[in-house]
Order: sequence, then structure tokens, then C-alpha cells
Amino acid sequence: MIAISADFDPVHKGHEQLIKKGKEIAEEKNSKLVIYLNKGYSANHAPFFTPFDARCRMAKALGADEVVGVEGLHHRLILSYSVPIRLAQMHEDGVTDYITAADISLEEIKNYAERFINEGSFLGIPQDFPSRNVIRWYAINEFLSKKFNRKIDFHLIPEVSSPKKISGRFIRKEILNNNLTISKEIRELLPKTSIEILEEEIEKGNVPGKRNMKVLKHKMNTYSRSNLTNIAYLNGKVINRIVEGRFYKEDDESIWASFRRADYGPVMTRLAASCIEEEVTKDEVLKLMRHYESKGVIPPEQNVDKIIERAWYVALEVDKGVPAKEANEKFRKKENLKLNPMLSLEAGLNLTKFEAKKIHEGIEAKIFVDKDNKISCEIKDKKIKVKTALKLPSMEVTYLRYILDSRYIPVSGELIKNKRNDFRVKITIHDY
Repeated sequence: MIAISADFDPVHKGHEQLIKKGKEIAEEKNSKLVIYLNKGYSANHAPFFTPFDARCRMAKALGADEVVGVEGLHHRLILSYSVPIRLAQMHEDGVTDYITAADISLEEIKNYAERFINEGSFLGIPQDFPSRNVIRWYAINEFLSKKFNRKIDFHLIPEVSSPKKISGRFIRKEILNNNLTISKEIRELLPKTSIEILEEEIEKGNVPGKRNMKVLKHKMNTYSRSNLTNIAYLNGKVINRIVEGRFYKEDDESIWASFRRADYGPVMTRLAASCIEEEVTKDEVLKLMRHYESKGVIPPEQNVDKIIERAWYVALEVDKGVPAKEANEKFRKKENLKLNPMLSLEAGLNLTKFEAKKIHEGIEAKIFVDKDNKISCEIKDKKIKVKTALKLPSMEVTYLRYILDSRYIPVSGELIKNKRNDFRVKITIHDY
């Protein structure tokens, strides 16, 4: 099987060249060309402009033999995790060759990828690298070759740059700006079959696909800090910016402004918004990652244990006076570290006598970061609702804050009593 993995939103003349190359290889090898087509959410974590069925028809009209829908990943995982899963699926399906496009040569891709192959981690590919996603795919293909005892052959074609560099984002933006009419300029960038299918979908009212802004605004307007803390990819800073930005009404820009104020870039903003909209929890993402870790698909340097170990190590170093940035760099360079991070902590509470009388052991204590940037909890029972900052040693505060700001590690709390009969919160860091 010869494979292309794509959004194809919509299929343009650059994609047409990919399909043409794929067909050439398929004919040489007496094989078939399969498009692994993202469904539900794009690789950049946004709803699709063009419906899945329409994109399938566009691909097949240009010669694709089969389309396989890839669903359920891109509103839950960043590319450093979704790409290994997609490549592993290709291996399991019997794919022998993979075709993609880049504006640099295959030899340059190999040189850029070497660092990440050696490190065994595909996180943090610098934004100034050309063809970053192609570098990621190439490096992860090398990593997975050890698991599957073979490599998928990597084929690269130049990106189409005449009459101009073709971008799906540009095409979508221009169609929207032109009241859903495909202008002469955009027609030059699209195959005839894509134009016909796209105009049919516009006529039916199926284009453009959109977020459910009503649901997104409702949750951003009403969810408490503790409830938002359970949502994947939301850290303490962005949660506070969301709460400060209320109330979100007709102006969608106010939503994106809240994320920008928390230093979220466009990609992470789209992923976080998708998680809020779809109610994707940290618990859900962690279990999904553990599932693929157990299958040997996720690189060990990216697994959940490493995230927790990094938080623990950095907290220990910061407690010694080492700057956090330096501590993170030291962790990255150290090998065979033997760490035993605490997965259970006990925190003190600031309670009035009245509050202490109204609560009891076993009540859930929801952990969150309050408006003053303090780790706090919300205790809610039939008779009372209490929000209070937690008392923890400074090292544990740093550790827990790193965990809370991680993208997918859930934290829970429960009221207990110590030997002196004082109420405490037992905090559990879940690693499943």
C-alpha cells in the first residue's frame, strides 16, 4: 500500500501532485494508493471547512484508490503524539511507501530530523525549522522502524509554488472573504473536480464547517475554575484569563483574546478550544496516551512518567535555588535518572470553625489555581461550599503547579483527617 496522510481541506493542485506521484509508485509496485484522511478535526485541531465525504470524493476523483478516515485524535492530542499513532496504523495496515511534500530536500529533512531521532523525543521542534511537520513524520518513522522491524519508504516531492505557493488556509480564507464564491484566482489553484464538488457543498449549505460557538461560549461563561482545571490543555494561567474575560457574547474575538493573554499560540488555542467544546478531560487524554504507550507507539521520552518525573526533578532543583529553565535543561540532558515522584500529597486548609463543623471526611476537594495564582480547593456538600487556598511546602507547591499546568495529568482531592483530627486534603496525582 502507498499512503498519503492529509487534511485535504479542500483538495488543491498541490495535493493533486501528491496523488499523481502516489499513483506512479502504486503502478510500479502493483499496489494501491490509500489516503489517510483526517476526520472530525484537522491536524491543526480545527473543525473542517469541507465535509469529510466531499474531501473523499475529491481525492478519489484524482485517482486515489481508497480513503481511510482518521478520527478521534486531533481534538485530543498534539502532533508529537498523534503522528506516531497514525504511522503505527499505517504499519499495521501494510503500508510500504509514504508520500509528502516539502520546500527542502529529503537530505535536509534527514539532517534536521537527526537530533530528534537521537534524543528519542519529537516534542519542541523549533518553529523556525522549515517543513516542521515533515521533519516530525520522518523522525517518527525512524523511531517506529525498531518496533516494526522495517521502515516505510519516505518519498518527497517539491511543494507547488507556481503560479504561487498553494495553501489550503489561503484558499479557505479567500472563499470566505468572497461570500462563499470561488474566485478566478482560487479556481487556478484547484482541480476542476474539486471546484465542482466544493460548489455543490456550498450550494447545500455544508460549507464552511464551524465550531459550536454556542457550546464553547456557554462553558467558558459558566464553568468554575475547578471544572475548567479538569479540561485537557488548560493551564492555571489560561483558566484565570477565561474567567477574567467573562462574559462572552456575540463577539468571537473576545474568546481568542483570552487565550492570547495567556500566551497560547494559534495551534494550542485551537486544541484547547476543541477540548472545551468536546468536553475532553485530562483523564480521557491520559488514558488514551497510556493505551498507546502500552502498544509501544509513544516514544519513552514522551511518556506520562517522564512528564511527572520532569515536574518532580524541576521542583527539587528550584527548591535548591536553581532557575526553572536551567533545571528543565538539566533534566533533558541527564540519563538514567532514578526518581521516585510522590503521587500523593497532603495539604493543610484555611477553615473557619463554622466551615469545619459543616464538612466531613470523604468529600471531594476539587483542586485549581485561584485568581491570586495560589493552589486552592473547592469543597462542596449539601450544606456548604468552601473555596480555600491550600497549605503546602514550597517544593510541593512547585511540583503540583507543574502537574496542574501539564496538558493531560489529572489531579483529584479528598478530605481526610490527620492524627490530630485536623482536616487535610489528600491530593492524588493520577498516572494510571
